[in-house]
Amino acid sequence: VHLVESGGGLVQPGGSLRLSCTAVGFTFSNYPMRWYRQAPGKERDLVASISSRGGNSNYVDSVKGRFTISRDNVKNTVYLEMNSLKPEDTAVYYCHTIVNMRDYWGQGTQVTVSS
Repeated sequence: VHLVESGGGLVQPGGSLRLSCTAVGFTFSNYPMRWYRQAPGKERDLVASISSRGGNSNYVDSVKGRFTISRDNVKNTVYLEMNSLKPEDTAVYYCHTIVNMRDYWGQGTQVTVSS
């Protein structure tokens, strides 16, 4: 199992970014996927999750209405569309899944929201 994130960067407050996470090594369409983030000096927190077929998604309250998680089970990719970004969204963002009761993480992608 291998997860590779991309799409992070520096953006001004109010801006947008789309993160991608491409998965290999397992049957992607069978597993829920999640995005977490970790700000400096803080714990890694769940941001959003999506069911295996994409019919259900959940978000932490702080990003509801601004972030959208989606997936393409043909491309084996999960996305996180982030709009109206705030400085407090600054963090390393990780995608995550659990396969055969084992946790798998990507390497993370840095998102910095600053003017």
